[in-house]
Amino acid sequence: MLKSMTGYGVSNIESESINVTVEIKTLNSKFLDIYCRIPRHFSEREIEIRNLLTQSLERGKVEFTLTVQPVGKAVASTTVNRALVAAYYQDLFETASGIGFEPDNTELYRLALQMPNTYNTESVDESSKENDWSQIKVAVLEAIRKCNVFREQEGKMTADKFNDYITTIEELLASVIEQDKLRIPAVRERLEKQVRDLLSDDNYDPNRFEQELIYYIEKFDISEEKIRLANHLTYFRETLDSNESNGKKLNFIAQEIGREINTIGSKANDATIQHLVVRMKDELEKIKEQTMNII
Repeated sequence: MLKSMTGYGVSNIESESINVTVEIKTLNSKFLDIYCRIPRHFSEREIEIRNLLTQSLERGKVEFTLTVQPVGKAVASTTVNRALVAAYYQDLFETASGIGFEPDNTELYRLALQMPNTYNTESVDESSKENDWSQIKVAVLEAIRKCNVFREQEGKMTADKFNDYITTIEELLASVIEQDKLRIPAVRERLEKQVRDLLSDDNYDPNRFEQELIYYIEKFDISEEKIRLANHLTYFRETLDSNESNGKKLNFIAQEIGREINTIGSKANDATIQHLVVRMKDELEKIKEQTMNII
């Protein structure tokens, strides 16, 4: 099953001491690129979080945001980092003003309070902190799960598009095969005329004639290209139907498809086939664009 690199997952869990919100956004990238926003109180867990993300998300640009807010009795031992909140507020205000947006003071204040490290905990109970982390980990895993579900849904839609594009190329290839049957007599007639002209020449050279004949036969014959193109299209479908998700492999197959289409276009020397080739290239470009977003 194909999986898109575009994904989104969010989870929220509230315990007796904390309210946890985990948000994961993913976009396409050649490699796995993880950006984490984690409260300073749990910064030592970043490596563990990165490992969880790496094991499940495999590839793409990942933006991970963890928000932890104290609730219940934990609020009593927590104070607001006023200097940091003020700095956040000022930065948000200047950003909004800079883009010509009229900021709402209440909304800016609410956003500033949700930014990382805006709360100071006076005392840290290790057992309580460990329990909080277990809750956070559950939220992280749930957000990853939802992100993967999103990716699979996007991948399913992309696979449907791939099948449509491949079907169109197959139909165009069938049209090329039919047109090739009409093209061959015209090519034969042209060759026969050139042969007659050559034979009437007093300087006729049998060896040169044989070389020219072989050259034209190889130049105009697209039989092998049609067979290879059909095989590549079948292989692309087989890869789509497999259980693996490999955007790089699909891209490699698409490149091979492109080579055969280009060769058919250059050898056919036929206006109708050229038009069909242009339409095949258009469908192939859609495929290449989509493969860049597949894991």
